[in-house]
Amino acid sequence: MKPTKKTKVKRAPKRGFYDSETIYEILDNQFICQIAFVHDGYPVIIPTIYGRDENNIYIHGATVSRMLLNLEKGFPISLNVTQTDGIVLARSAFHHSLNYQSVTIFGEAMLVTDENERYKALKIISDQIIPNRWEEVRLPNDKEMKATKILKIPITEASAKIRTGPPIDDKPDYDLPIWAGVLPINTSFGNPIADPVLNENTPLPASVKELLKKK
Repeated sequence: MKPTKKTKVKRAPKRGFYDSETIYEILDNQFICQIAFVHDGYPVIIPTIYGRDENNIYIHGATVSRMLLNLEKGFPISLNVTQTDGIVLARSAFHHSLNYQSVTIFGEAMLVTDENERYKALKIISDQIIPNRWEEVRLPNDKEMKATKILKIPITEASAKIRTGPPIDDKPDYDLPIWAGVLPINTSFGNPIADPVLNENTPLPASVKELLKKK
C-alpha cells in the first residue's frame, strides 16, 4: 500500500509502515475503532466495534444511528485503531513515551444492501470479537436485520505506526540515578461471570473456553 499525503507518517517516519501485512495484523488484534467525521460543521469521533474481511472494514449499528446516517452519504472519514503495549519511563520527563501499534485509515464508507453480504458482515464482526461465537447463539431474525444498518469501509489509504523498545534519553542523562525502562501493558480475560438468571446446568461455551486458553 503506497503512502499518500494523508497516510505518510511525518513525525518519526521510521515508525511508519505501509504494507498490508502489518496493517492487517494490527487490525486483527483489536475489535474497537474510533471513527472521526464532520457533522453539521463540527468534528465528531465515535468508538464502535468492527470486523475486517480481506481489504474491507465492516461496522454496524441501528438504522437511526447518527454516525451511520452520516457515513452512508459518503462523507470523508478517518478511522483509528490503537494497541498500547507499554509505558516508556525515561530519565527525563520530556522523553517519556509509549510503546504502541496503531493503524489510521482514510476513506469513505458505503452502505451494504445485499442481504447475503449483510449477514456475512455481522458474522465477521462477531468473529472479530469472539471467534466461533456466531455458531453458538440464536442468529438475527428478519426484524433484527431490518433494524440494523451495515457499512463497509474499503482499506485503500492506510498506514501503521509502531513504537517499540526502551526509552531514548539525552546522552548526559544516562548517568543520572533514575530508574528507566518499560512497564509492559498486557490485556487478558478474567474469569467468566454468568448471567444471574442463567440455568446453572448451562456449560461454558467452547468459544469462551478457547479465549481463556490465552490467559
